[in-house]
Amino acid sequence: MKRSVTPYKAVELIPDGSTIMVGGFMGVGSPNRLIDALVASEKRNLTLVANDTAMPGKGIGNLVSAGCLAHVIASHIGLNPETQAKMNAGDLKVDLVPQGTLVECIRAAGVGLGAVITPTGIGTPVAEGKDTLEIDGVSYLIEKPIKADFALIAARQSDYAGNLEYALTAQNFNPIMAMAGDTVIAEPEHIVPVGMIPPDSVRTPAALVDHLIERAL
Repeated sequence: MKRSVTPYKAVELIPDGSTIMVGGFMGVGSPNRLIDALVASEKRNLTLVANDTAMPGKGIGNLVSAGCLAHVIASHIGLNPETQAKMNAGDLKVDLVPQGTLVECIRAAGVGLGAVITPTGIGTPVAEGKDTLEIDGVSYLIEKPIKADFALIAARQSDYAGNLEYALTAQNFNPIMAMAGDTVIAEPEHIVPVGMIPPDSVRTPAALVDHLIERAL
C-alpha cells in the first residue's frame, strides 16, 4: 500500500531545474493541485514536457504565468498568449514538436526504445540538425526519446496500492507519461480499496507510481 502525501510535500521532491511531464490536453486531465503547489512553492527553471500550455489562469497556464518554466516542449501553444509573449521576448524557450511525434517519443522513453523514426518534418526547419534514415526510398527523421525527472499524473481514481484508472479524454498523455518519468506522482480524484477498480480498467499499474496525492477534502 502506498502512503499518500500532500501536494506540497510531493513538490518538495522536485528541485529547481528539473524536467517535469504534466499530463492533460488543453487544460483537461491535468493534476491541478500539484500545479498549484509548484506555483506556491515558487519553483524555477523547470523544463516542461506537455501537449500544450493550456490557457492563462488554467492548469499548466499557471506555471507559465508564475514564471516557473525556463523551457517548454509541447505540440502547440496557440491557446496561451502568455506563453507566446514570453517566447517572443526571449524569456521562455519553446520547442514545438508535432503531436504524434511528441507522444511517440515519450512512449519510446517509457518502453526503452532508442529512437523513433518519422517522415513528419522532413524538408522543414524541424529537420535541421537531426539525423535522417532512408528506408525503401523514403526519408525519415530520427527522433530521440523524451523522458523526465518527474511525471505529474492526474487520474480519476487510484486504489491504495497505486493502480490508476482514467476517465474519458483524461487518458490523453497521462498513461504514456507515467511510463516515462523517473519519479511518478499521481493525483487521483478518489482513492479506493484494492479490488474496487476492475483489473481491465487499470491503465497505469501500481508498479509505475511512486507517490499518491491524498484525496482532496
